[in-house]
Amino acid sequence: MTTIENSLFDIRHMDTLASGHSRLHKIDPRAKLITTMIFICMVVSLGKYDISRMMPFVIYPLAMIIAADLPVLYLFKKILVVAPFAILVGMFNPLMDTQPLVQIGGFSISGGWISFVSILLRFGLTVSAALILICLTGFNGVCLALEKLKVPGPFVIQLLFLYRYLFVLIEEASRMIRARSLRAFDSKGLPFSVFVRLLGQLLLRTLDRAQRIHLAMCCRGFDGHIRISRPMIFGYREIRFTFSWSLFFVLARCYHLPMKIGSVIEGYFL
Repeated sequence: MTTIENSLFDIRHMDTLASGHSRLHKIDPRAKLITTMIFICMVVSLGKYDISRMMPFVIYPLAMIIAADLPVLYLFKKILVVAPFAILVGMFNPLMDTQPLVQIGGFSISGGWISFVSILLRFGLTVSAALILICLTGFNGVCLALEKLKVPGPFVIQLLFLYRYLFVLIEEASRMIRARSLRAFDSKGLPFSVFVRLLGQLLLRTLDRAQRIHLAMCCRGFDGHIRISRPMIFGYREIRFTFSWSLFFVLARCYHLPMKIGSVIEGYFL
């Protein structure tokens, strides 16, 4: 029960971070969403062996974290939760691609290991960018930005409800586990038959709770549109933010910046 309640608090902590007052928090959600999407597209489009070309993209998440004073350890833990999926995707690359690609001293590194590291780097960069977007904007702000960018309304509403009803599911699960612990004296272990019945009851109770919430929203005038108290203005600050970062991403994608910077430094000293 404690684990479930801690998970609920952990998810809500992202909404708490989104209520900050830094300059990045005050930027229009559309600018941050567009910038993040361009960042992800540029990172994903790199070649499977282009590890060095990914290094400049590390600047963006680091700059956002420092400028908005986001908790690094919290974001790192979030990334670690879903890291096994990336490891599972690339874990067989070293076995399938055994051709030596890099020679360091007496050691040779195969292309499979390089592509595996590349997958992990892409995963870390893209997931961290998405988490930073939510921590700076909030899930409501992201959905509102999608709506303003003319994404189909039913998709945006379903995405918003999926996020909101997650809290309903966790709250109902917490109540059921608390009730069972009080009746079973917090005994260890859960028989499979009991688990199946609890799962079925959880589904029914969650659907009933969600229906009541929907009726309450309709009674309060919900018409399918997302509204936030903070006004959305796409002004000069948003254009500068989006254009400057997008230009940097395109340059980092089209040119090998680490090699060019190294050539400039080498030519300067030599």
